[in-house]
Parts: sequence; structure tokens; C-alpha cells
Amino acid sequence: MVMRTYDGSAGDVDHPTSGPGHVPHRRPDVRIAHVIAQALGDARTVLNVGAGAGSYETAAHTITAVEPSLAMRARRPAQLATAIDAVAEDLPFADGQFDASMTLFSVHQWSDVEAGLREMRRVTRGPVVVLTCDPARVRDFWLYEYAPDVLDTEARHHPPLHRLTAALGGTTTVQPVPIPLDCTDGFNEAYYGRPELLLDPAARQACSAWSFIDDRARQAFDASLRRALGSGSWDEAFGHLRSRPTYHGSLVLLRATP
Repeated sequence: MVMRTYDGSAGDVDHPTSGPGHVPHRRPDVRIAHVIAQALGDARTVLNVGAGAGSYETAAHTITAVEPSLAMRARRPAQLATAIDAVAEDLPFADGQFDASMTLFSVHQWSDVEAGLREMRRVTRGPVVVLTCDPARVRDFWLYEYAPDVLDTEARHHPPLHRLTAALGGTTTVQPVPIPLDCTDGFNEAYYGRPELLLDPAARQACSAWSFIDDRARQAFDASLRRALGSGSWDEAFGHLRSRPTYHGSLVLLRATP
């Protein structure tokens, strides 16, 4: 049996308190959307597991959304399909019911990743698409120098890719996803060339890893990065990123076919 939090989610994020910052800072990026659309191919019916507020859902597919968090279901725009209250580990669908399925920025919140991915494979005839982070690369980002606890948290929470591919079975490809310099989807690496934006508490709040450190650590990060930007030391070490059009960090897309 999957244990669920008081708002219904099966993950370790308190959506009612961590979610509000998502609205202005976590907007779907069209270039990442294109990568997802390519992976889904010509699928007509698509299951979105851990669908949240519906980022990256498009009218090009008939979407069935699954979201265990009451708070996140309430944030879905009226034009999107109403999300079903269920968890990845126990999907209420028949075998092979969907042409394709996807889960985006979600697997690290599941209580049993392998069970959830096996369920997605069970109900999907075609590709299962997973957008996630490679924990082996999370600490390579410059933020580790200023907020190691945040990226240590991310690295611990994201399942290793070999666990995901083993659970999915079949043939799985792992594709690095380039992050554009002006990325509108505000996860940490989206600010690789715009460090000043991470001084905004709302931008940090939109990335769940920041909720796992205390106020003292957040204040220490703020002071440290401000000093580095003011002295020029950040630009001396990382300033070349300000003009790099894309960044290849930990963001990856897995596509599994039977």
C-alpha cells in the first residue's frame, strides 16, 4: 500500500507550501516541449502520471492526467482535463490502454519508483517517456559551490538512471536535454547563465529541493552568491555561461519501448 501525505500526494514534497512559487517561475519551455513531443511521436492517447498543473500537456494529444496531490489538481487550468486522484504505483487503467505515457519532473517524488514505472509500462502500448535528472551529474552545476545542501538533496532524491531503465524494460534510450539560456521552466539549472535570478526567493521556492534546507542555509547562500557577484568572482569562474546558448546538465529524457 502506498503511503500518502495529508494532501493526498505520495511524494515527499509539501505541495500546499512549496507550490505557489511555481506559477510565475515554472512555465513550460517550448524547446523542452518539442523534445517531449518528439519522444511521444504520433501517439493519440497519452497518460500523464504525476501531472501536476498540466505543464507540457498539449491539444495535440488526448490526455488522461493522474495527480495524487489535491493542491496540484486544484491548480490545473480549466481548459485541461480534470486529473484523476491516483498514484503511479496503482494506476486504475486496463493493460495497454494508452498509445503513450509520460511523467515529467515527477519520479523522484514517488514512494516506489520501480512499481510506478512498471505500472506505466503495463498500461501503455507504445513509448513511456520520463523527463528527469541524472543524479550522477547534479553536483556538476556551479550552484554546488554556493548551495551544496540543495544539490546534495537533489542527487539523493533522483533515482539513478539504471534503476529507471531496468524498471521500464524493453528498449530504453537516454537523451540529454539541452537547457536554453532563456529557459522559462525555472528548475535550478535553468539559471545556469543568469545567477542573479536565483537571489529571488520565489524563484528558489519553485524548485522543491530548496524546501529541504532551513532558513539559515538559504540566507547563507544568498549572502555568498551576492558577494561573489559583487566581487566578480562568479563571473571570473563561470561568466562564460552568460553567453552560452544552451547548457547540457543533468536534465535527461528516457524513452522506453516494449
